[in-house]
Amino acid sequence: MFQVLSGAWALLLGMMLLQVGNGMQGTLLGIRGALEGFSTLEMSIVMSSYFLGFLFGSRLAPEMIRRVGHVRVFAALGSMISAVLILYPTVTEPWAWSVGRVLIGFCFSGVYVTAESWLNNSASNETRGKALSLYMMVQMVGIVSAQGIMVLADPSGYVLFVIPSVLVSLAFAPILLSVSPTPAFDTTKPLSLRQIMKISPLGCVGMLLTGGVFAAQFGMAAVYGAEAGLSVGEISTFVASFYVAAVVAQYPLGWLSDRMDRRKLIAAVSLVTGLGGVVGMMLGDNFWFLLLAAVLVGGSSNPLYSLLIAYTNDFLDHDDMAAAAGGMVFINGLGAIAGPLMVGWMMGAIGPGGYFLYIAILMFAMVAYAIYRMTQRAAPTVAQTESYMPVSPSSSPMAVEFAQEVAIESAQDENQG
Repeated sequence: MFQVLSGAWALLLGMMLLQVGNGMQGTLLGIRGALEGFSTLEMSIVMSSYFLGFLFGSRLAPEMIRRVGHVRVFAALGSMISAVLILYPTVTEPWAWSVGRVLIGFCFSGVYVTAESWLNNSASNETRGKALSLYMMVQMVGIVSAQGIMVLADPSGYVLFVIPSVLVSLAFAPILLSVSPTPAFDTTKPLSLRQIMKISPLGCVGMLLTGGVFAAQFGMAAVYGAEAGLSVGEISTFVASFYVAAVVAQYPLGWLSDRMDRRKLIAAVSLVTGLGGVVGMMLGDNFWFLLLAAVLVGGSSNPLYSLLIAYTNDFLDHDDMAAAAGGMVFINGLGAIAGPLMVGWMMGAIGPGGYFLYIAILMFAMVAYAIYRMTQRAAPTVAQTESYMPVSPSSSPMAVEFAQEVAIESAQDENQG
C-alpha cells in the first residue's frame, strides 16, 4: 500500500479533490434549482446533460490524448471545469445550466480517462489491485466529503460555487507538478454492442438499468430532497448515505460473488435495491426511513455495476475483456442519460415519491430478467469465473479495463496457487 501511495499520491490526491468538486456541483445545482424556481422537468434535463457530455467525452478523450498528450488534456479540461463552476450562479437559466453540465460531463470524462490510464500505467502487477482499490476509495471519500461542505454557506449565494471551482483548480497542481513519467497511451478496439449482447444478455440489460438507477442517485437525489422539503443539511446527509453504503457493501458482495452463481446474487442485490425504493416511496416522509432507503439503494445498486462486469467477463476470453469495456460503459451511459429524464417525468406526475418508484420499477425488472436468464443457460462453475473487482459507475472505460486486468491477474495467481 505504501508503495502505491509513494508512486501515485499526487494523482490520488488530485482525483479526491476533483470528486469533491464534482460531488458538490451535483448536489448544489439540485438545491439551487429549487430556489430559482426551476421545474422538476427542467432540472431533469439539466442533470441528464452531464451524462450526455460524459458519454461523448469517454469516446473522444482517447483521441485527444493521442494528439496532444496527457498533461495538456488535463490542464485544458481542468480549466474548463473550473470556469463552468463559476459561471453557474451568473446565468441562472435552465438552458445555460444544461450547456454547462454537458461541458462538465465531457471534461470530467476526459479527466477520468487520463487519470485512470496514468494510474494503470504506473502500477506494477504486484500493486495493481491495491492501486485500483485506493482509487475507488478516494473517489467515494471525495463525494461524501462534498456533502459535508454543503452546509458551510448559503446555497442561494456564490460561495458554494466558488469552493468547488477552487478545489478543481487545486486538484491539478499536484498531478501536473508530479515527477511521475507521462505514460504511453493506447486503447483497444471495442466489441460491437451486438456482439456483447450476444455474449451476455443479462450483462447488457443490467448495465442499461443500472445506469438509470445510478443517474437517479448522482443527478436527481438533491432534486428529490428539495422537492420533498428537506433542509440543506438533510439533503447532504441523504446524498452521502448512498455513497457511504456503497463503500461498505462493495467488498462483502465481491467476496460472495466469487463463491456463488453471480446471477443469483445479481437478482438478490437488485431485489434489495427495489425494496429500498419501496421503503423510500412508502415511508419517505420520515427522515430516518428515508436514510434507510438511501442505504439500501446505494449499498446494493453501486456494487451491482461491478457484479455485472464480473458476470460478463465470465463469458469472455481474456483477450476480449478490454474490448468489451468500452461497450459496457457505453450501454451504462445510455441508461444514465435517460435516467434523470424519466425520474423528472415521474416526479412531475406523482410528486417526490416518483423518484423511488422509478428505482423500484427498474430493479424489479432486473430481478425478473435475471431469473429468466437462469432458465436459458447453465452458470459457469466457480473455478471458471473471473475475480470480482470494485469499479465505480462514474468511471471511464479505462478504469473498467484496469479492473479487468486485475481480475485476470488475480485469477491466474489463484490457479497457480
